[in-house]
Amino acid sequence: MPEMAQRSGQEDPERYLFVDRAMVYNPASQADWTAKKLVWVPSERHGFEAASIREERGEEVLVELAENGKKALVNKDDIQKMNPPKFSKVEDMAELTCLNEASVLHNLKDRYYSGLIYTYSGLFCVVINPYKNLPIYSENIIEMYRGKKRHEMPPHIYAISESAYRCMLQDREDQSILCTGESGAGKTENTKKVIQYLAHVASSHKGKKDHNIPPESPKAVKLQNGILFYGELERQLLQANPILESFGNAKTVKNDNSSRFGKFIRINFDVTGYIVGANIETYLLEKSRAIRQAKDERTFHVFYQLLAGAGEHLRSDLLLEGFNNYRFLSNGNIPIPGQQDKDNFQETMEAMHIMSFSHDEILSMLKVVSAVLQFGNIVFKKERNTDQASMPENTAAQKLCHLLGMNVMEFTRAILSPRIKVGRDYVQKAQTKEQADFAVEALAKATYERLFRWLVHRINKALDRTKRQGASFIGILDIAGFEIFQLNSFEQLCINYTNEKLQQLFNHTMFILEQEEYQREGIEWSFIDFGLDLQPCIDLIERPANPPGVLALLDEECWFPKATDKTFVDKLVQEQGTHAKFQKPRQLKDKADFCIIHYAGRVDYKADEWLMKNMDPLNDNVATLLHQSTDKFVAELWKDEIQNIQRASFYDVSSLHESPGEVDRIVGLDQVAGMNETAFGATYKTKKGMFRTVGQLYKESLTKLMATLRNTNPNFVRCIIPNHEKRAGKLEPHLVLDQLKCNGVLEGIRICRQGFPNRIVFQEFRQRYEILTPNAIPKGFMDGKQACERMIRALELDANLYRIGQSKIFFRTGVLAHLEEERDLKITDIIIYFQSVCRGYLARKAFAKKQQQLSALKVLQRNCAAYLKLRHWQWWRLFTKVKPLLQVTRQEEEMQAKDEELIKVKEKQVKVENDLVEMERKHQQLLEEKSILAEQLQAETELFAEAEEMRARLVAKKQELEEILHDLESRVEEEEERNQSLQNEKKKMQSHIQDLEEQLDEEEAARQKLQLEKVTAEAKIKKMEEDILLLEDQNSKFLKEKKLLEDRVSEMTSQLTEEEEKAKNLGKVKNKQEMMMVDLEERLKKEEKTRQELEKAKRKLDGETTDLQDQIAELQAQIEELKIQLAKKEEELQAVLARGDEEVAQKNNALKQVRELQAQLAELQEDLESEKAARNKAEKLKRDLSEELEALKTELEDTLDTTAAQQELRTKREQEVAELKKAIDDEIRNHESQVQEMRQRHGTSLEEISEQLEQAKRVKSNLEKNKQTLESDNKELANEVKTLQQAKSESEHKRKKLEAQLQEFMTRFSEGEKVKGELSDRSHKLQAELDNVSALLEDAEKKGIKLAKDASSLESQLQDTQELLQEETRQKLNLSSRIRQLDEEKNSLLEQQEEEEEARRNLEKQLATLQAQLVETKKKLEDDVGALEGLEEVKRKLQKDMEGTSQKLEEKAIAYDKLEKTKNRLQQELDDLMVDLDHQRQIVSNLEKKQKKFDQMLAEEKTISARYAEERDRAEAEAREKDTKALSMARALDEALEAKEEFERLNKQLRAEMEDLMSSKDDVGKNVHELEKSKRTLEQQVEEMRTQLEELEDELQATEDAKLRLEVNMQAMKAQFDRDLQARDEQNEEKKRALVKQVREMEAELEDERKQRALAVAAKKKLEMDLKDVEAQIEAANKARDEAIKQLRKLQAQMKDYQRELEEARASRDEIFAQSKENEKKLKSLEAEILQLQEDLASSERARRHAEQERDELADEISNSASGKAALLDEKRRLEARIAQLEEELEEEQSNMELLNDRFRKTTMQVDSLNTELAGERSAAQKSENARQQLERQNKDLKTKLQELEGSVKSKFKASIAALEAKIIQLEEQLEQEAKERAAANKIVRRTEKKLKEVFMQVEDERRHADQYKEQMEKANSRMKQLKRQLEEAEEEATRANASRRKLQRELDDATEASEGLSREVNTLKNRLRRGGPVSFSSSRSGRRQLQMEGEFSDDDADSKASDLNENPPAQAE
Repeated sequence: MPEMAQRSGQEDPERYLFVDRAMVYNPASQADWTAKKLVWVPSERHGFEAASIREERGEEVLVELAENGKKALVNKDDIQKMNPPKFSKVEDMAELTCLNEASVLHNLKDRYYSGLIYTYSGLFCVVINPYKNLPIYSENIIEMYRGKKRHEMPPHIYAISESAYRCMLQDREDQSILCTGESGAGKTENTKKVIQYLAHVASSHKGKKDHNIPPESPKAVKLQNGILFYGELERQLLQANPILESFGNAKTVKNDNSSRFGKFIRINFDVTGYIVGANIETYLLEKSRAIRQAKDERTFHVFYQLLAGAGEHLRSDLLLEGFNNYRFLSNGNIPIPGQQDKDNFQETMEAMHIMSFSHDEILSMLKVVSAVLQFGNIVFKKERNTDQASMPENTAAQKLCHLLGMNVMEFTRAILSPRIKVGRDYVQKAQTKEQADFAVEALAKATYERLFRWLVHRINKALDRTKRQGASFIGILDIAGFEIFQLNSFEQLCINYTNEKLQQLFNHTMFILEQEEYQREGIEWSFIDFGLDLQPCIDLIERPANPPGVLALLDEECWFPKATDKTFVDKLVQEQGTHAKFQKPRQLKDKADFCIIHYAGRVDYKADEWLMKNMDPLNDNVATLLHQSTDKFVAELWKDEIQNIQRASFYDVSSLHESPGEVDRIVGLDQVAGMNETAFGATYKTKKGMFRTVGQLYKESLTKLMATLRNTNPNFVRCIIPNHEKRAGKLEPHLVLDQLKCNGVLEGIRICRQGFPNRIVFQEFRQRYEILTPNAIPKGFMDGKQACERMIRALELDANLYRIGQSKIFFRTGVLAHLEEERDLKITDIIIYFQSVCRGYLARKAFAKKQQQLSALKVLQRNCAAYLKLRHWQWWRLFTKVKPLLQVTRQEEEMQAKDEELIKVKEKQVKVENDLVEMERKHQQLLEEKSILAEQLQAETELFAEAEEMRARLVAKKQELEEILHDLESRVEEEEERNQSLQNEKKKMQSHIQDLEEQLDEEEAARQKLQLEKVTAEAKIKKMEEDILLLEDQNSKFLKEKKLLEDRVSEMTSQLTEEEEKAKNLGKVKNKQEMMMVDLEERLKKEEKTRQELEKAKRKLDGETTDLQDQIAELQAQIEELKIQLAKKEEELQAVLARGDEEVAQKNNALKQVRELQAQLAELQEDLESEKAARNKAEKLKRDLSEELEALKTELEDTLDTTAAQQELRTKREQEVAELKKAIDDEIRNHESQVQEMRQRHGTSLEEISEQLEQAKRVKSNLEKNKQTLESDNKELANEVKTLQQAKSESEHKRKKLEAQLQEFMTRFSEGEKVKGELSDRSHKLQAELDNVSALLEDAEKKGIKLAKDASSLESQLQDTQELLQEETRQKLNLSSRIRQLDEEKNSLLEQQEEEEEARRNLEKQLATLQAQLVETKKKLEDDVGALEGLEEVKRKLQKDMEGTSQKLEEKAIAYDKLEKTKNRLQQELDDLMVDLDHQRQIVSNLEKKQKKFDQMLAEEKTISARYAEERDRAEAEAREKDTKALSMARALDEALEAKEEFERLNKQLRAEMEDLMSSKDDVGKNVHELEKSKRTLEQQVEEMRTQLEELEDELQATEDAKLRLEVNMQAMKAQFDRDLQARDEQNEEKKRALVKQVREMEAELEDERKQRALAVAAKKKLEMDLKDVEAQIEAANKARDEAIKQLRKLQAQMKDYQRELEEARASRDEIFAQSKENEKKLKSLEAEILQLQEDLASSERARRHAEQERDELADEISNSASGKAALLDEKRRLEARIAQLEEELEEEQSNMELLNDRFRKTTMQVDSLNTELAGERSAAQKSENARQQLERQNKDLKTKLQELEGSVKSKFKASIAALEAKIIQLEEQLEQEAKERAAANKIVRRTEKKLKEVFMQVEDERRHADQYKEQMEKANSRMKQLKRQLEEAEEEATRANASRRKLQRELDDATEASEGLSREVNTLKNRLRRGGPVSFSSSRSGRRQLQMEGEFSDDDADSKASDLNENPPAQAE
C-alpha cells in the first residue's frame, strides 16, 4: 500500500471504517431480493453478475441480467446463490449464509468501493491496496482501537495487532502476524503499521511523547521520518526500516518499493508489556538483482542513493562514476516518481546514525557497495587461438582491489587461472571467458549478500537489550504469497512450498479453533483435520525417500558430475509419475517439464538450470584473498564468525516472472572456510568443505521457521492488489479471484462450508424466526435452547443442516438464506391479512354510520308529523301561552341562571388555577429551555464553526462548479455550432444527392421517351409501307410486267442515288479525318517539344548534380584540412602539456631546494640560539664559581694568620682561578669566531636562496603565460565547437523541414500513382500514341524519383558540417521547386492525355459510322460480285492490320510492365537509401555523444589534476614541517649532549680539587671543620649537578625517541606519498591511454564514414546508370511509337482508298441526311443536358468548398476554445474523431460522385454512338425485310396468276404456255437471286444481332454500375442517417449536460442561500446573546421554532445594538 498515510484535510476517518447500516437494512432491497429470486451467474467482464431466475429448462436455467435486462441460458451448476441484503458489506465474510466465490468477491468489491479496505474472512484479515492516502492511521485511530476486542471495532490492521498484543499479555503466549500477498499488495506497509501500533501502545517512554507534532501531519504517521515517540529503543526499531529498505528493496514493474527479501521481525516484551528488544531475521535476499535487472526495473535503492547523494570527497574516496558507466546498472538511472534518491540517501545516513553506526562502519559499507558495482566493469576477452580468457585492461580490477584491500596481480591470477586441487596436488587451470564472467558475478552476489547479512546482524546488535529480560514476543512475518506464472522455475517451487506449509498451518489452526468451538458447545461432529489435505503435496516436494521427493532427487542429481536437468526430470517422472499431485506435460510441444497440483491450482515448472541453482559454485581462490584482505571490514565479512548470523531462505520472488531468465543463482556450494552457510546458515554449522545443497538448507530453515510459528498463536493478514495500473478505485474481478485462490481465502471458505459456518445466539434466532412457528412455543417463560428446539421441530429442518449447542444454534451454508425467504413470505401474508382486516373494519364503521343516519331521519319525520297535528289544537295553544306566566317555571329559570353563574365562577376559578399551574409549568419549562438553549448555544457555536468551514468549502466548490459551468456552457455552444454546421452540410449533401437523383431520373425518362418515339415511328413507317404495298398490289394486277420492269429500274436508280449520297458523306468524313490527322501531328510536335524541354531540364539537373558533387569534394577537402589542423592542435596541446609538466617538475625541484635552504637557515638560527643559551649557562656557572671563590677567599683570609701552608694553598687556588679565567676567555673567543662564521654562512645561503626564488618566480610567470595561452586556445576551441553544434542543430531543423516537404511530395507522388493506375486501366484500350504519352509521363515521374533519391543521398552525405548543410538546404529548395514544375508538367500531360482520350473516342465514333456505312454498302452492292470480293479482301487486310496493331499493343503492354518493374526496383533502392540515411544520422548522433563524453572527461581530468597538485603541495608542506621539527630536535639533542659533557668535566675538576684539599688538610680542628663544611656544600652541589644530569639524560632519551618516531613517520609518509604519486601517475597514464584510444576510435569512425560516403557515391553512380538505362528504354519506346504512327498513316491511306472505292456507290441520300439531322438534334440536346449537369456539379463543388471553409472556421473556433470537464473533453475528442471520419467519408463520396459523373458522361456518349449504330442497323434490316416481303408477295401473285392462267386460258392459250414457262424460269431465277439476297440479309441481321447483344451487354454493365452507384448512394444516405442519429444523441447528451448543469446551479444557489441564511442567523444570535436581549433560534435540522426571552431593555434598543453589531461584525470563530 503505497504510503497509506493520513491526509492533512478534515476528512472523516469513520467513513473508511464503519458501514452505513441504513443502506444495508433497506426494506426495499430486501423485498426486491425476495421477489426476483436473485442469483449470481458467471461473467467474463465482471467475474459474476446479478440475475433473476425466469424459467428452468431441465439442466439449464433462463435468467434475466439485472444490469441490462438481457436474458441468457445458464447451466444450473454455474449458478451461485445470492445472500440477502442484510449481509451486504458484512465485516466478517464467514458470517455469509451463502458462502461462495461470487458472494465473497461481491462483498469485497462493495466494501472497497465504499472505502473499506479491511475485511475479515474467518481467521483472515483481507486487505485491498487503496492506492491512495486514507486518514485511518493517525494517533487518534490507534487510541480508538487500543484496549478493544476484535468484534467491538471494524476490521483494521490495528485490530489484529491489538488482539495479538492482548492475547500475549493475558495468555502469556507468543504471537505471530503473517502478512502475505503479491508484490505491490501492501505487505511491507502493513508490517510498518503493525510496528507503529506496537511502538505506540507498548512504549516504555510514554511521558516523552512529542506533543508538538500534530496528529494530522503526514510526518507523524510515516515510519521513517516523523517518529511519534522519543524512546531510544522504539525509535531505533522504527528507524531499522529505512536502512533495510535501502539495502533490500528495489523498483519493479509492479511496485516502486518492492521488498526483495523476506523478514521475520521479533519484538520482545517484558512481563508488564513494554518493548525490551527486537530481532530481525531475513530470508534469502534476491542477490541476483545486484548484477542484472529486467526492463524498466532497478537494482537495490542503495546503489542509486549512493551515486546521487555522495559528495565530492566521498565520491573520490569510493572511486564513484556516473550511472551509465556501470554494467550492473542494466537500465541506467531510472528515477522513482515522487522520490529523490539524494534525499533518501540523507535519510538512510540519518537512520544509520540513529542506529549508532560509526563513521568507519558506514564508510566501509559504502566501499563494499562501490566494489560490487566495480565487479561489473571488469571485462574479459577471449584469446585468439585458445578459449582462455584474458583481461585486456585492469583499471576496474585496480579500483576493485583498492576498495577491497587486495593485490591486483593475485586477484587477476585467481580469476583467470585459479588453483584447483587434483588429488593431493594443486594445479592452475585456465578459465574461459564465460567461466570468468560467471565467477565475477558470483563474487559480486556473494559480497553483497554478506554485506546485507552483516547489516542485519549490526541492526540486531543495536536493537538487542540484554539488560531487560523479554517474557514473550510478537513475530511479524513479511513474505511473498503464492503466485502462479506462465512458466515457473526453482525459486517459485521454493516459495510455493513455503506457502503450502503456511496454508497447512492456517488449516490446522482453523481446525483446532473449530474443534474447540464445537466441544465448547457440545456439538457432535466427525472432526476432519483439513491440514492433512495439503500433506500429499508437501510430501511430493520434501519426502527424503520411499519414494524421494523433488528436493531429494535434485540433491541426488547434484552428486553426479554428468547429470543434467533432463536426467533430473526423467528420474522425477520415473519416481513420482504415479503421485496424485504430480502430472506430466499434456503435449510434447509444452514448454513445461512437469506439473504439481498445489492447493491454489495446477502449476507448470520448467527445470532449466536447476542443478546450477542448487549448487551455485564460488571461486575459493578469490574468497581466500578477500578473507586475507588488508581492509578489516572486508576480512570480517569473509571470516567464519559472520556465518553464525541467523538467516533463513525465503524471499519475495514476485517479480521473477517479469524477468524470466534474468534471475540468476540463489545460493551456492561454497568451498571456502565459513561459506557453508551461504544459503540458510541459521545456527546449524557444518564441517569445512562439506557438500550442502540449497534444497537441504532450505528444508532445514523452513522446518525451523514452522516450529517457531507452531509455538505461537498465528494471526493471518492477506494483502491483495486490485489492479496492475496502480489506480485508486479500480478493482479487476478476475485478478482478485486469482489472489483469493492463491492466498488461501477460498480454501478457508471451503473448510467453512464443510462445517456449520453460520451461528446465531438463541435469543436472536427466536426473535427473528419465531414468526415462522407461531404456535410452537407456549406462553410464559421458556429456556432459549428449548424454544429453539421446538422451533426447529416445527420448521421440520433436516437434522444434517443444523446443530444446537449450549448458547448458539449452528447452521450449514444456505440454510439462513432459505429461512429469510420463508420469513419474507410469511411477513407478506401477514401484511396482506392485516390490510384486509383494516379495510373490513373501515367498511363496517361506514355502514353503522349510515344506519344511525336512517334511524335519526325516522325520528325527525315522526316529530314533524306530531307538530303538524298539534299546532291547530286550541288547548295546545293555551298551554303554550300559560306556561311562561307560571312562577314555578320562573324559579326554575332563576335557579338555572344561578347554577349557570356558579358554574361559570367555578370554571373561572379552575381556569385561573390551571393558568397558575400552567404558568409555573411554563416557568419551569422556560428555565429548562434556558439551560437547553445554553447548551444549544454551545452546540450552535460549534455548528457555526462547522458551518463556516462548510461555507468555505461551498464557496470553493461553487467556484469550481462555476468554472465547470462556464466550460460546459462554452462546450455546449461549440457543440451546438458544430451540430448546426453538420446539419447544414448534411442538408446540402442531401439536396445535392436529390438533385443528382432527379437528373438521373430525368435522363432515364428522356431516354425511354426517345425509345418510345422511335418504336412508334417505326410502327407508323410499317403501316405506311403496308398501305403502299396494298396500293401497289392493286396496281400490279393491272400492270404486271411493266410494273416489275419499272420497279427494277427504280430500285437501280435509288441504289445509285444512295451510293452517291454515301460517297458524298464519305468525302465529308475523309475531310474530317484529314483535319484530325493534322491536329494529331501538331500535338505530336508539341509532345516532342515538351520531351526536348524535359531533356534540357535533365541536362541542367545533371550539371547541378556535378556542381554539387564538386562542392561535396571541396567540403570533404575542407573537412580533411580541418582534421589535419585538429591533429596539429592536439599535437601542440600535447607538447604544451609536456612542457607544462616539465616546468611543473622544475618548479617543484626549485621549491624543494628553497625549502631545503630555508630548513638549513632555520637550523643555523637554532644553532645560534643554542650557542647563546650555552653561553648564558657558562656565564651563570662563572658567576657561581666566582661567588664560591670569594667565599673561599674569605675563609682563606681567616686562615692566613694560622699557617704558611694555607698561603701556599691560596696561591695555588689563585693560579687555578687565573687558568680558569684564561680558559673561559679562550672559549668566549672561540665561540664568537664560530658565531661570525655561522653568520657569514647564513648570509651566503640567504643570497643563494633569494636567487633561486627569483628564478622560480620567473619560471612560474612563464608557466602562467603558457597556461593562459592554452586556456584561451581551449576557449576558442570550445566556442568553435559550440558554433558548430548550433549550426548543426539549425541544419537539423532545416533538414527536418525538408524531410517533411519531401514526405508531402511523396504523398502527392503516391496520389499521382493511384491516378496513374486508374488511367492505365483505361489506357489499355487506347492507341499507341497514348501509350507513348503515358511512357513519357512515367519517365518524368522516374526523374522526379531519381531527383528525390539524389536529394536523400545528398542529405546523408552533408550532415557533418554547417556549410554543407546550408548548401544542401539550398539545393533541396531548388529541387523542390523543380519537383513542383515537374508536377505541373505532369498535370499538363494528364490534361493532354484526357484530350487524346476524347479525340480517340471521336475517332471510334467515326470509325463506327464508317463501318455502318460499309455494311450498308456491302448489303446494297452484293449484286456486284467483284465489289463484294474487293470488300472481302479489304476486310481481310483490315483484320491483318488489326492483328498487327493488337500485337504491337501487347508488346507495348509488356514494355509498360517492364517499366513498372524498374520503377518498383528504383522505389526499393530509394527505401534502402532512406534506411542508410537513418543509419548515418544515428552514427552522427553517436559521434556527438562521444564528443560530449570526451569534453566531460577532459574537464574531469583538469579538475583531477588540479586536485592532485593541491594535495601534492599540501603533502610537501607537511613533509617540510616535519623535517624542520626533526632538525630542531636533533639540535636540541646535540646541545643537551654538550651540556652533559661540560657538567662531567666540571664535576671531574671539582673532584680533583676536593682530593687536593683533603691531602693538604691540617691537624687543626677548625680547619678540618671548615673543610668539612666546604665538603658538605660541595657534595650538595655535586648531588644537585647529578640530579640535573639525570634530568638532562631523561630529556635526551625522550628527544632521541621523538627523533626515531619522526624518522619512522617521515619514512612512512614518504612511502605513502610515493605510492600516491605513482598511483596518480598510473591513473593519468591510463586516462591518457583512454583518450588516445577514444581518438583512435574517432578516427576509425571517420574512416567508416568515408567508406560509407564512398558507398553512397557508388550507389549514386549506379542510380545514374539505371537512369541511363531507363532513358534508353524511353528512346526505344519513342521509336516504337514512331513505327506505330507510320502504320497508322498506312491505315489512313488504305482508308482513303476505301473511300475512293465507296464514292462510286450512291444511294438513299435524303434518308441519311434526315437521320443525320435527327442525330445532330439529339446530340445537341444531350450536350445541353451535359452542360447543365456540369454547371450543377460546379455549383455543388462551390457549395462543398464553402461548407469546407465553414467547417475549417468552426474547427479553428473549437480549437481556440478552452477545454471543459474531463468527461466532456473525452466526448469532444470522440465527436471530433467521428467528424473527421465523416469528413473523410464525405470526401470519398465526393470523389466517388466525380468518378460517377465522368463515367456517366462516357456512358452517355457510348449510348449515343450505339443508338446511332442501332438505328442504322435497324433501318438496313427493315429495308431488307421489306424487300423480302415484297418478293414473297410478288411470288404469291405470280403463282395465283399462273393458276388463273392455267385454269382459264389453258385451252385457249396453249401457244403462250411456252412463253409463260420461260417467264417462270426467269422468275425462278429471280427467286433464287432473291433467296441469295435474303440469305445475305439474314447474315447481316445475325451480325447486327450479335452487335446488338454486345450493346445490350454493355448497357447491362452500365445498369449494374448504376445499381452499384445507387447502393453506394443508399449507403451514404444510411451513413448520413447514422450521423444524424449520433448528432441527435450528442444533442441529447448536451441537453442532459445542460440539465445537470442547471441542477448543479440550483443546488449551488440553494446551498449558498442556506449558508447565507445560517450565517445571518448565527450573527444575529451572537449579537443578541452578547447583548442579553431576545434570542430566536432557527435550526435547519429540527425546523424553525422561536422563543422570546425578555431582557432588561426594549426591543428598539436591541434592534439598534443589532444594527451596530451588523455594521461592525465580530471576528467569527473558525
